[in-house]
Amino acid sequence: MFAVAYIPALISHNFLEDLALVLCVAAIATVIFQVLRQPLVVGYLIAGMIVGPHVPLPIYVDPERIQEISDLGVILLIFSIGLEFRFARLARLAPTAGLVTVIQVGAMIVLGYGAARLLGWTRMEAVFTGAIVSISSTTIVAKAFEEQRVETRVRELSLGILLAEDLVAIVLLALLTAAAAGEAFTLHSFSVTGGRLLLFLTILIAIGIVTVPYAVAAVVRLQRPETLMVAVIGICFAFAMAAEHAGYSVALGAFLAGSLVAESGHGTHIEHLIGPVRDMFGAIFFVSVGMLIEPRLLREYWPAIALIAAVVISGKIAAVSGASLLIGERPRVAIKTGFALAQIGEFSFIMAEVGRSQAAARGFLYSVAVAVSTLTAFMTPFLIRASQPVARWLERKVPPRLASAVIHYVGWIERLRDRPQT
Repeated sequence: MFAVAYIPALISHNFLEDLALVLCVAAIATVIFQVLRQPLVVGYLIAGMIVGPHVPLPIYVDPERIQEISDLGVILLIFSIGLEFRFARLARLAPTAGLVTVIQVGAMIVLGYGAARLLGWTRMEAVFTGAIVSISSTTIVAKAFEEQRVETRVRELSLGILLAEDLVAIVLLALLTAAAAGEAFTLHSFSVTGGRLLLFLTILIAIGIVTVPYAVAAVVRLQRPETLMVAVIGICFAFAMAAEHAGYSVALGAFLAGSLVAESGHGTHIEHLIGPVRDMFGAIFFVSVGMLIEPRLLREYWPAIALIAAVVISGKIAAVSGASLLIGERPRVAIKTGFALAQIGEFSFIMAEVGRSQAAARGFLYSVAVAVSTLTAFMTPFLIRASQPVARWLERKVPPRLASAVIHYVGWIERLRDRPQT
């Protein structure tokens, strides 16, 4: 404390100073973690703690001002993911990723509910906890995959599951809002919510498929990279805005925009073009997440945070890996996918905020959700690295008869998939 008193405090007073401090500290963290060969996401989270309001260091940035621009990173990152998934590819992934999502979300809701009741929380708080731990973070996984080599099938399956989870999260949010207001879960309310989502997607895709690919192709013919970048980012934010105005996640609109732009056949070129812009705003997003970390709350609620984090990591690894095996994925792919999705993210904050704003859950639940999300985000790059040796170890330790049975089952499922339709 004595030494700190002689360091001039760097306290921002306007948006420009906020941005300058965030990017400077993030740049230093990036260089250090690059030299140490550690995940950059972890460096960004630590940079967020340094400039945030909860750590007693002489550097402070206004979290609200940074939060206003951090969403740009989410939108551009999800848009980049969409560029890799043309609709034909999505159609191939939908049945398998959808089934894994249903199994995983159902299992995590049960586990989260049980953990909350074990901690002595109310039934409604337990319901919200189950929903909070059920949805993984598309943003965290996308950034981790960007930094590390991941085999194509693991990447495809993981991102397919994440997209399906985002759709499920939208339905869950609607149901949780109704439950917090005192309304009961009914088949009618579920059908109405799902029907509205399906109608929105149908309209947005129908309009987009007859306009976006041709508009992008026309701009590409101009052979002006600057014009193309501005045009596709404009399309990205237009779809994100449409989704937000319809009451859905901006990430959903951004992903659909990316997929529609990819239908032009220039997805790879556009992805390289917007890469620097995406990386800069992505860094700001992860710094903003780090700014939410409160060491005081970590000390106060550490038993609950530790239990919920353990449920998230172990539960998702088991549920995703088991469900992936069920749909016929090779054991190594199933295990790596489970390790990659062992975290929670932005939807968890939203669900916790719904519980707090509707007085269905006490205020601590939001803080616990933020802490667990941050902790599991911190662990994600290391879990992805660990998945390879763990998969090899399990392959050596599994009894030969069980290994043979799994191989025969996977082969049978593959033959069913390859069977020509009559």
